[in-house]
Amino acid sequence: MMEKIAIKLNIANRIYPMKIDRDSEEYVRKAIKNVAERLKFYESNYAIKDKQDLLAMCLIEYASKLETLEKKDIIDSNQKESLMKIENMLDAVL
Repeated sequence: MMEKIAIKLNIANRIYPMKIDRDSEEYVRKAIKNVAERLKFYESNYAIKDKQDLLAMCLIEYASKLETLEKKDIIDSNQKESLMKIENMLDAVL
């Protein structure tokens, strides 16, 4: 079983305690750093000061990127499946 560690994350001047797998710590901290950078971007480029609104904008951005990647992965999977079928047909002929 993975060892869990307790960490405290600062997001938009709020502290969020979490327990995560030790192996995930680097990725979680990098994600938090990226969120902080996007919050600064939105704060400086839009007339929005409410942190919750800024967080919502970040969430929408990241969720839409995830949807795009998932859709691309589905397309790639379908292409792989089609190529495997073609390969099997060629193997049967040869």
